[in-house]
Amino acid sequence: MAKVKTFKTIFPAVSVPLNDDYSINEPEFRAYLRWIKTFYGKGMDGLVCNGHTGEITGLTRAERKRVVEICAEECGDVMTIISGVNCENTAESIEMAKEAKEAGADGILLMPPHMWLRFGMNPDAPFEYVKDVAEGADIDIIIHLYPATSKAFYPVETLIKMCKEIDHVKCIKMGTRVTSIYEHDVRLLRQECPDISLITCHDETLCVSWFPGMDGALIGFAGCVPEIICPAREVFANPDKHTLKEAQDWSDRIYHISQAIYGGGQPSGEAHARLKEALKQRGIFSSALMRKPVLPLNQEEKDWVALGLERSQLPEVDMTQFEDK
Repeated sequence: MAKVKTFKTIFPAVSVPLNDDYSINEPEFRAYLRWIKTFYGKGMDGLVCNGHTGEITGLTRAERKRVVEICAEECGDVMTIISGVNCENTAESIEMAKEAKEAGADGILLMPPHMWLRFGMNPDAPFEYVKDVAEGADIDIIIHLYPATSKAFYPVETLIKMCKEIDHVKCIKMGTRVTSIYEHDVRLLRQECPDISLITCHDETLCVSWFPGMDGALIGFAGCVPEIICPAREVFANPDKHTLKEAQDWSDRIYHISQAIYGGGQPSGEAHARLKEALKQRGIFSSALMRKPVLPLNQEEKDWVALGLERSQLPEVDMTQFEDK
């Protein structure tokens, strides 16, 4: 059966296991991706590599390309492969997008230049940036929307213009994180751009953020605990077949591990470290090492992750069936 590219699904933002010397542990990464692939057809039909969960800012440009290659080799026959692109200038962003495409990516997750977080930007700059990368690399794009409280946030009018005038814009990762603005913008985007996929990235309030009728999610969380994310998504994706009580029950189960990893706040470097620790405690990774300057967790933090896994009823995973023989 031919692969069908989709932007309406759950995209786990995959983590990358490291060796003690901070190099990428490729055999373990491949085993992890084979496990992820078992959730294809269960609500998780794509994946994102080189996201913040995947430590994009800690990887070299060559490593980012290698990560895409491995993901494409292991999952690209059926799953939609998206690579994050994070760069401070347009020309190199285009080059990185082309490299991701050459390595097997079906699309990119285009982050705003991080200088905008500090200094803000010309109101026209985001549209021009996305347009230039789309045309320069000839690749489909998921817009990475940063929080409404940040200087790099794109107003809904800018998003609508991107969706209507840039053919390669297929999806928006709605990271608004201000509920009133989030719901308003989702509703307006639905009205103005009905063909565009809108997916949440609110790991810390996942089920709540699904209520406006989202098309999926792009979250690191899904690459850590897919066993509870995928069936929860089924309830919210098909509300006519389920009850509010079912939605509440899944939300209650997800809550504990969500608190252990995200602590009620939006993802941070330390949250990604806690997520990787959860992968280690589940037996999926052999090490929770992160690229510096993110520091190792202390024992209290590790115990908090363990308690979250226990309360959310998440056992260890037998990875032997996914390892190279």
